[in-house]
Amino acid sequence: MSRRRAVITGLGPITAIGAGVEDFWRGLRAEKSGISRLTFVDPEMFGVHAAGALPNFQPGDWIAPKRLKRMDRYAQLAVASARMAVRDAGLEEEWTHERPNPRVGVSFGTALGGICVAETQHALFLQGGPKAVTPGIALQVFGGSAHANIAIEFGLRGPGTTNSNSCASGAVALGDALRFIRENRADALVVGAAEAPLSPLTFGAFALIRSMSEWSEDPIGRACRSFDSTRMGFVMGEGAASFVVEEYEHAKARGACIYAEILGYGINNDAHHMTNPLPTGESAVACMREALDDAGVRPEQIDYVNAHASSTKANDATEVRAIKTALGARAYEIPVSGTKGYTAHALGATGAMEAAACALAISRGWIPPTLHLETPDPECDLDHVPNVGRELSPRYVLSNSFGFGGINACLVLGRLEDR
Repeated sequence: MSRRRAVITGLGPITAIGAGVEDFWRGLRAEKSGISRLTFVDPEMFGVHAAGALPNFQPGDWIAPKRLKRMDRYAQLAVASARMAVRDAGLEEEWTHERPNPRVGVSFGTALGGICVAETQHALFLQGGPKAVTPGIALQVFGGSAHANIAIEFGLRGPGTTNSNSCASGAVALGDALRFIRENRADALVVGAAEAPLSPLTFGAFALIRSMSEWSEDPIGRACRSFDSTRMGFVMGEGAASFVVEEYEHAKARGACIYAEILGYGINNDAHHMTNPLPTGESAVACMREALDDAGVRPEQIDYVNAHASSTKANDATEVRAIKTALGARAYEIPVSGTKGYTAHALGATGAMEAAACALAISRGWIPPTLHLETPDPECDLDHVPNVGRELSPRYVLSNSFGFGGINACLVLGRLEDR
């Protein structure tokens, strides 16, 4: 008996280069960074000058005012992104709060959840005591608020889960959805990840451990330059990306447009250090191989790798070594690009954003470049698609997400084919 298949039928990206499928796609094709100068904090406070803030996005355009004020920005981005994906999939009229659906679930991720509302409310508490704090704070700060609000918004009573697997959260959410579909626990899910970490305390916490880029010159987008020998750290961003993931026959029966199929998933841990990757890269290798095995895809069949490529010294070089080991000679024959130069690193949401880029690469036949790659690191010697994208119709794509805490998650996406 063949196992149930999971396909992507709706996308809802909210990123620094665009919100919604077409704006996001135009942003990718423009080959320009969405990273901007800091505005929410004095750059001299931390010595960090760049961030991937959302330009002019208003969650209130997607969420009713009464519900909007009860959510932290992270949950607002999540629900707005989910609505985009559901609308893109053509299911907005079918999935409503008034018609609860026990066969549709939610799988969502975030690294930090509602931490920013906790920060602002704590400041109010110090100034005015308990009465100054919003009564809804307990419902806004917890990481599961996005998944819960999405379920309420669309009446989704199927399996629901939230993961907080650092920068791998978006990939883990998609992997969990694949399992729910395969195990016949759901016919469809709203899947994704969201992050809204751009507040002084949260931003400063990462600056204090010297993990973020201190680039201050123009163009400010060069603060993120993955695989470049002059890279100096990651750039923090915000945003979300959601998907409608359906069982293939369910999608086929309603004539859905299918972007790509989720074929395989791997997850493990370096068990080494909270911020530094295992130098040998062996757990990352094992994770990629697990995803390939789960997909039934051989290394020589992979046509493109969307790398985690955080623009940190240790991560980029370690990831390249791991890709070479996992894919062997194939690693030198295919493009391996990173897209954080576009969107910055939106922590838990970044893997979902990158999976959205991969799904569009598969369905539209073009792969995005690594922006600001001008002086390649000798250790990063693969085809990293510098600065200019490439016409390519990949059949199989590997998407890597490697996060703080040593958490590794890899996905294999593919063009829809009879199997």
